[in-house]
Amino acid sequence: MRGTGVAVRVVRTAADLLVWVLAVLGVVTLGVWGATTLGLMKPLVVISGSMEPQIMTGDLLIDTPVAMEDVEVGDVLSLRDDVTDRLVTHRVIEVTEQADGSWHVRMQGDANDSPDGAVYVVTDDTALAPRWQLAGAGAALMRLTDPATAVPLLVAVAAILALSLVRPEADVRPDAGQAGPGRRTAPEDAPGEMAVTSRR
Repeated sequence: MRGTGVAVRVVRTAADLLVWVLAVLGVVTLGVWGATTLGLMKPLVVISGSMEPQIMTGDLLIDTPVAMEDVEVGDVLSLRDDVTDRLVTHRVIEVTEQADGSWHVRMQGDANDSPDGAVYVVTDDTALAPRWQLAGAGAALMRLTDPATAVPLLVAVAAILALSLVRPEADVRPDAGQAGPGRRTAPEDAPGEMAVTSRR
């Protein structure tokens, strides 16, 4: 029984730690969601090698808005492709302001032999640009959200939390010198006798 109690206590400790980790992840996720909703930042997972070796496939980019008037040739922007409706993160090779206040931007990937086919039209005063780059974090995030990984992980988390609710049997040991039910404790000064204690 003692081994079972130790195992349960280990599981309970792991579950407590897991709860704290999930709580921290929840707070971080909520903060990222709020910042993304407000347009303060946007996480992007790199799915191609067009910007290697500076930006590798599987990296996680955290983009923030930059003023278009500050954009120069050589900067890296994340602009939406009207054809694919996806954000493309490439290097600026040409940027011009138009009479209507919009901006025309041409970009090219560092690993590409030719510029992007389309001209990116930016009608806002700002555009997204990578500010932080987390190597390999995008690939890890995609693996965690893959059902083949997410489902077993959720099952394991649920099992640990369920086992944490199991209470080990109390290991009660009376203090030495106290008599158990129906037993007699001999006085200390009684010669030739030994105190009898209750023992489980």
